[in-house]
Amino acid sequence: MKIGILISGRGSNMVALVDAVASGEIPGSEVAVVISDKADAAGLAKAAERGVETLVIERNGRKREEHDSEIVAALKDRGVELVCLAGYMRLLSPLFVQAFPDRIINIHPSLLPAYPGLNVHERVIAAGENRSGCTVHYVNEDLDAGPVILQREVPVLAGDTPETLAARILEQEHSAYVDAVREVVAAKATAKG
Repeated sequence: MKIGILISGRGSNMVALVDAVASGEIPGSEVAVVISDKADAAGLAKAAERGVETLVIERNGRKREEHDSEIVAALKDRGVELVCLAGYMRLLSPLFVQAFPDRIINIHPSLLPAYPGLNVHERVIAAGENRSGCTVHYVNEDLDAGPVILQREVPVLAGDTPETLAARILEQEHSAYVDAVREVVAAKATAKG
């Protein structure tokens, strides 16, 4: 199964996925391309170091649909069957979601449906929660609302800052995303077979 990964920043979840595909931890798959909407995304160099094709497709003031249609075309040109969002900081248009129905997955740093959107860790701490975590989910047209594939929980500790909580959750994100993609690839392979 050909995987396309979209990033906007450092790409740590992308690296976890690329390395897991390369090691055979996610069998029957290859990462066809890593696309960033930001030319200065640190993850681009990390993908290139691993021999993965990289593309920069910046918004440049275009409407979301116009930008998304260029990304969709690049993914389809490479035969991508599964799209993984790994710190991609833009909402996808309905056009994008419909181009890959039930074939786009995302990782979010909360236990969805709680705390969708941005500034998650600040909101979790402000609410006095005693647990948080991460969720890998299918992407639909609503923000962080698609069906959950899997979740990992972490405690919120006394004295946690948004940064310490984020770091603890990020440790879980890498293995959670790999496990979820392995599950999705296996299920889609079974369905195809």
